[in-house]
Amino acid sequence: MKIQIINGPNLNLLGVREPGIYGNLSFDQYIPQLREMYSIIEIDYYQSNVEGELVNKLHEVGFDYDGIVLNGGAYTHTSVAIADAIAAIKTPVIEVHISNIYAREEYRHISLTGKNCRGVLTGFGMDGYRLAIESLLKG
Repeated sequence: MKIQIINGPNLNLLGVREPGIYGNLSFDQYIPQLREMYSIIEIDYYQSNVEGELVNKLHEVGFDYDGIVLNGGAYTHTSVAIADAIAAIKTPVIEVHISNIYAREEYRHISLTGKNCRGVLTGFGMDGYRLAIESLLKG
């Protein structure tokens, strides 16, 4: 089984960016834990701050992988292009948000991408990625 994790803008700053919201753990520190927990699965990781690169990555893996875990960051609320890319691919996508987007600014309450995903996890911290993988394993 192959799962692609895709993180969007500013998530490269996890661990230093607003630790009160996002915690003190960087994704580079977290991904080895996921890979150890799910050693029978190939877990690939990609991060970009550029919308078009995220669309390209969805196209690249969206027909060959068994699942995608996507944290689109702020593009969740603004990107029709990413929403369309999710709708166009065959691989199921689980949307993840570290913070509870409904407990934040009102503009964050709308997810343009979520409607094209199998499911959305919000507010579980970094554990949301694990929960998304669990969901993909159950099919």
